[in-house]
Amino acid sequence: MNAIASPGVAGSTALAAEGLVKHFNGITATDNVSLTLPRGARHALIGPNGAGKTTLINLLTGVLKPSAGRILLAGEDVTTASAQQRVQRGLARTFQINQLYAELTPLETLVMAIMQRRGNLMRWWQPVTRQREACDEAVALLERLGLGSVMAERTSTLAYGKRRLLEVALALACQPQVLLLDEPAAGVPHGERDEILETISELPRDVTLVLIEHDMEMVFRFAERISVLVSGALAMEGTPEEVAASPLVREVYLGGAHATATAAHARKGA
Repeated sequence: MNAIASPGVAGSTALAAEGLVKHFNGITATDNVSLTLPRGARHALIGPNGAGKTTLINLLTGVLKPSAGRILLAGEDVTTASAQQRVQRGLARTFQINQLYAELTPLETLVMAIMQRRGNLMRWWQPVTRQREACDEAVALLERLGLGSVMAERTSTLAYGKRRLLEVALALACQPQVLLLDEPAAGVPHGERDEILETISELPRDVTLVLIEHDMEMVFRFAERISVLVSGALAMEGTPEEVAASPLVREVYLGGAHATATAAHARKGA
């Protein structure tokens, strides 16, 4: 399949992939993928199981090195940069599997992340109240994500939806320009998903957001553009309505006419 790049505006690109290829023992997991995300984008990446979504995200974030192609972050070539270097340059992600410290509070977790970003993590053992600037920043971020009322509770006691929001807060503590949200609603009870979607949707436009998600209603309500990955290659890209109407997408991934109905329902409820 031929890769399809989304339209970008000169000088306004937040993240771009150009001809990315990844081989594993003769198997092509990523097949000539090109993607351009303008600043402030609300973009979704979808595809069936085995489509190569995780491999692509790992390439973009530096967990894997491409066999060919390059990656640009705010116009800077970061293809050879490590994952940590990309975080420092403004590219952060959340993960499908919860990776939080269960015995810490949300406030303690965020203060540690902020101190690490500022280069003074060596004082992590001091009480949170001694880290005034980091503490103030953490409180503001927790309140923005609807976690102010639980900031002093142990993470292990939080509802799972709150823990997923804490992961988003932890990524935002890195002050990213681009944030990749890898299935932020995974494992979350249906009743808590609206809170996650609303919180993510209200994030400021100075952060470019990429959502990787299986919940199609969430995708259609969130995304302004959607890229569809099939067998490691980009099959198409377009608006939610264009993607839902695509015969390929409806047949291969979304289940026929259900895609159109889901998109219409999501837009009506948005």
